[in-house]
Amino acid sequence: MTLIAVLSISFGAIPGAVTRYYLTEFCKKYMGANFPYGTFIINFTGCLLMGFSFTLFQEIKDFPPQIDLFVRTGFLGSYTTFSTYGYDTLNLWRNGKQRATIFYWIGSAFLAVVGIILGSYFANFFIL
Repeated sequence: MTLIAVLSISFGAIPGAVTRYYLTEFCKKYMGANFPYGTFIINFTGCLLMGFSFTLFQEIKDFPPQIDLFVRTGFLGSYTTFSTYGYDTLNLWRNGKQRATIFYWIGSAFLAVVGIILGSYFANFFIL
């Protein structure tokens, strides 16, 4: 990976992470903390932007790869990894791998919750 690629990703990741933080705080303040509205909105908008940028960057010939790295890997990667999950799911489907798509789609969501539970359990085990 070149230095330009690393810088493109890094300069995209900073505003992505900051946007995520402030949008989450905004939603807590104005929508309440009884439901994770911020994460819910971030996951949807991140997937929307991933689908838009993926299609746009594929269709425009000679599009600078640094912009793609800045937007998709940097900004959207730190804004939400859920957008990458959606992108990977779509890619599997488009490549005719329907069984793999369903396994990945359901398995990722299921294992994410299992991972949170196990991680919490292990942390409590070491603390107590």
